[in-house]
Amino acid sequence: MSPAAPPSVPPVPAAPATPSAPASRLLDWRVRFGALALIWGFSFLFIKVGTEGFAPFQVTFGRLLFGTAVLVVALVVKRDRLPRGARVWGHLTVAAFLLNALPFSLFAYAELTIPSTLAGICNATTPLWGMVLSLVALSEDRPTRVRAAGLGIGFVGVLTVLGAWQGFSGLDVTGTALALLASFSYAVGWIYVRRTLSGTGASNLSLAGSQLGLATLQLAVVTPVFTSVPESVELLPLLAVLALGALGTGYAMLLQYGIVAEVGPTTASMVTYFIPVIATAAGVTLLGEDLGWNTPVGAVVVLAGAALTQTRTSRRRTPPRPEETAPLQIPPAPLPATSASLPTPAAPLPDVREPAPAAPRDPATRV
Repeated sequence: MSPAAPPSVPPVPAAPATPSAPASRLLDWRVRFGALALIWGFSFLFIKVGTEGFAPFQVTFGRLLFGTAVLVVALVVKRDRLPRGARVWGHLTVAAFLLNALPFSLFAYAELTIPSTLAGICNATTPLWGMVLSLVALSEDRPTRVRAAGLGIGFVGVLTVLGAWQGFSGLDVTGTALALLASFSYAVGWIYVRRTLSGTGASNLSLAGSQLGLATLQLAVVTPVFTSVPESVELLPLLAVLALGALGTGYAMLLQYGIVAEVGPTTASMVTYFIPVIATAAGVTLLGEDLGWNTPVGAVVVLAGAALTQTRTSRRRTPPRPEETAPLQIPPAPLPATSASLPTPAAPLPDVREPAPAAPRDPATRV
């Protein structure tokens, strides 16, 4: 899950800077952007390794617990306040389920039977689901030819990855369906967050930390019911769950929060398109997973379609008539709503692919 872009603030005059200052800032956010892409891309590998020693619900609970711990430390250091109001906490509880507890668990169960490379590619379908849902749930999102074409292209890419012409031979249908359902949950969650948590007055970090904490409580209730304490704990799976939580969930959210604040959600959301590439490379090189030609080709097609679904057409402004004393005011175009979609107003952003905390309007699925 990823934090959302901070609320807009009045512009502040910038102090004069030396010629080298812009370059250093640019390098700084690019380095953090690359680190975020790597962390989220490797999250699918961490899930795969974690499930070799723990039950899927245990992997998810550990991920949420360690991730929440990182954000709690950040909240204490920044002396940030928790959100107020029963209504806000109620919406955060739903968001925690849709953006964290449910998709994290689904990906963990999916990777019991499918490779991490396929899980990473399924995560990239979140923008496609988001577009389909936004046409129904968000009245300001109108279909265009380009976006409709993107949806069709993305669908073809999914069929290519799954090897539809071979009758989905060798494909674990259940695992793949769970991974796609996780991506669908991200899309539903972001739309819900956008409708319910905009303008709460709480900071994005506060919303993200609270949302992740609520998801941890949800898994704390569910995990003991469906799993038993492992007889032995292996070091490698334990380290994988620790990295998945502390790095892939907690620290990644802090990274995304800072990148969105510095360069904006549109640029930050581009990390979504690097995640399946890194997940595929990690799965093939480190886990020895098989890679047919259709997997990378289909992944490229999926990403191309997802990118097209996020395009926005600019509206033409009618020049004001001479007799008009006030210029025509046009509201800004809405930002793309997705998972890994960076997660804009005041709410935490996904983790896709790794997938996302609460963010009213965000691409950057987060896993």
